[in-house]
Amino acid sequence: MNKIVIATTNKHKFNEIRDILSPIVGNVEFLSLNGYDINPPKEDGKTFFENALIKARYYYSKLRIPVLSDDSGLEVEALGGRPGVLSARYAGENSTQRDLINKLLKEMEGVTNRKARFVCVAIFMYGDEKFIFSQGVLWGNISHEPRGDKGFGYDPVFIPDGYTRTLAELGEEVKNKMSHRYNAFFELALKMKELGIF
Repeated sequence: MNKIVIATTNKHKFNEIRDILSPIVGNVEFLSLNGYDINPPKEDGKTFFENALIKARYYYSKLRIPVLSDDSGLEVEALGGRPGVLSARYAGENSTQRDLINKLLKEMEGVTNRKARFVCVAIFMYGDEKFIFSQGVLWGNISHEPRGDKGFGYDPVFIPDGYTRTLAELGEEVKNKMSHRYNAFFELALKMKELGIF
């Protein structure tokens, strides 16, 4: 059976990615980084693609096993695309969810253009400099206050297009069927299948 490392120590994220890929890419054992004692690389890319590639290259070079990596974040139109690649540390290195949301809403005070999008770039590296990638996007708007207690990150202030509730109100079952991560990894799984190495 082929082994693929999903480059995360987050159990929830691991399960989400595995569940997207498993029905499409058969005969694969998915492993997380929890089974390895490896310090993470410095993610200093200027784009989601660059950061995802940094992770894919790094873990492939350490493990010599095919690697799935991703990088994602929130881009707000009125803020010129911020927080972007800094989404997780927008309010400082050890930002809490509340810190991130408070800073974002403060910057959006009085702003009528609330358009935003979540972006995810997913990469599958299966050899030295052999990789494929895909990008997933979820369009929506920033609410005026946090609503809902499901999800994480900016979910309480992100209302997907076509909905009136935030992602944190809609819950994971709804979110996971349309999320930027789902779109990126679903498309990547189809590309992996086309490679014919499974």
